[in-house]
Amino acid sequence: MNRHDALSEIKMQIMWNRLLAVVEEQAQTLMRSAFSPIVRECGDLSAGIFDLKGRMLAQAVTGTPGHVNSMAESVKHFIAKFPVETMREGDIYITNDPWQGTGHLNDFVLTTPAYHHGSLVGLFSCTSHLIDIGGIGFGPDANDVHAEGIYIPMLKLAENGVINHTLMEMIKANTRMPVESEGDVYSLAACNDIGCQRLSEMMDEFELTDLDNLAHHIIENSRQAVLNRIADVPNGVYRNTMTVDGYDHALDLVATTTVSDVGIHVDYDGTSPMSKFGINVPLAYTTAYTVFGLGSAIAPDIPNNAGSLGPFTVGAPTGSILNALYPAAVSSRHVVGQMLPDVVFGCLRQAVPDRVPAEGTSCLWTITLRGQVAGRNDAASVTFNAVTNGGTGARPGKDGLSATAYPSGVRGTPVEITESTLPVIVWRKELRPDSGGAGRTRGGHGQTIEIESSNGAPLEILAAFDRIDHPPRGRDGGADGAAGYLGLKSGEKLRGKGFQDIPAGDRLVVLTPGGAGLGDAAERAAQSIESDLKDGLISRDAASNLYGHNVD
Repeated sequence: MNRHDALSEIKMQIMWNRLLAVVEEQAQTLMRSAFSPIVRECGDLSAGIFDLKGRMLAQAVTGTPGHVNSMAESVKHFIAKFPVETMREGDIYITNDPWQGTGHLNDFVLTTPAYHHGSLVGLFSCTSHLIDIGGIGFGPDANDVHAEGIYIPMLKLAENGVINHTLMEMIKANTRMPVESEGDVYSLAACNDIGCQRLSEMMDEFELTDLDNLAHHIIENSRQAVLNRIADVPNGVYRNTMTVDGYDHALDLVATTTVSDVGIHVDYDGTSPMSKFGINVPLAYTTAYTVFGLGSAIAPDIPNNAGSLGPFTVGAPTGSILNALYPAAVSSRHVVGQMLPDVVFGCLRQAVPDRVPAEGTSCLWTITLRGQVAGRNDAASVTFNAVTNGGTGARPGKDGLSATAYPSGVRGTPVEITESTLPVIVWRKELRPDSGGAGRTRGGHGQTIEIESSNGAPLEILAAFDRIDHPPRGRDGGADGAAGYLGLKSGEKLRGKGFQDIPAGDRLVVLTPGGAGLGDAAERAAQSIESDLKDGLISRDAASNLYGHNVD
């Protein structure tokens, strides 16, 4: 490489890094201006920039893989509906179509064309979760998608800079929380606006008239980097099956992973059929979490874009729970879809065991509550999502992480936010000792949470939890993680899924699952056991009975 080529390569890398900074500022704008606490406090969002072919060039670090990797496909749908030659500066496009967006109606996707000195140069897109979009609410009890809330096809939210106020009124009229929903839509629009502004500034700085050369550099370098990493994985066909709770009966998630010189393909043939309840997963969301799991194990340090995602492909039988078709109910698609990295890891452990952890909680334990505000007559006047997390699986050489969302990355909701938004008192929120599966490296711990109404009125929980009947499985002799639990302080056990009441004066008790252990517990370092004892993470009985450690 001569000096000129070397300088050109360095400049391309600088511009690539600058593009990553642009989309991160885009995401931070969304997080700081969002009305929904699950976005503002927990980061349940995504943001990215795309070229005019609909290829994702960069994504913000802030955000979830389920949003980002499915949003990557939704931009292509927007372009098919609104060809780039018909776009005008000031246009904004919107949808929450589960099959062309990010998997369920609560996620709104906005796409905005980006202009530089009058020329269309790219597209910015973003997604966030809205607390309530009408219907029966954010739970799995519906039997079709139309019962789950307002369904927005691909429409123009704004044209030539003028907001479609008829559409905004429709959105506000179909939610229990109109102020918050309207605010979140404008927050999404502002997020893309910032991206457009910063991109134009960057292009001025580097004297660019288009993104064509930069897009080629990003996509081709990323694709080749991932292929190089795949070359280190032995070619072969690897299979794994995981059983999860389901709604009314258990479900099997069956994966066949084929590693070849041209990439990695995951096929879910043999997986259980669609459910009549809202735990079905559209294929875009299945693909999003599958390729995220593959990327985490194979190429974790390579930026996420169309090039790095390209070598990973996914298939699932039509009509299976991982390729649910319209009009299936899909509100709680995350409960099953977020299990897929663990399913893929079960395949990859046969090829690269030193790169994958044991099973973890995987799916978010989002406590969705509805309650009544004093002075108002509507019994479902306030809806709130309190994000809680279980433990992740033990890693080769490291323990699992406690109370941590993997693979979603969504942070837990602070108690102060929960209590200031919903009329409740959070009596307990603490780590759950002994919940992490024992092993040479142990699983991360879950949490113990107790919540009660603070105004003497009952609460309703829209439960969508898993890992209660089928806890995370240990690996290579490691113990399973502790199963999750949902019940009342008075002693009644509640179902893991479905609408249920919490009587006034009683408390909701939530025990989130622990991650599974990895390796023989007898091989755990004595110093690690002593440290866990000191920190209250394991009991004296567990130290003695599970690890064979002399507590004296």
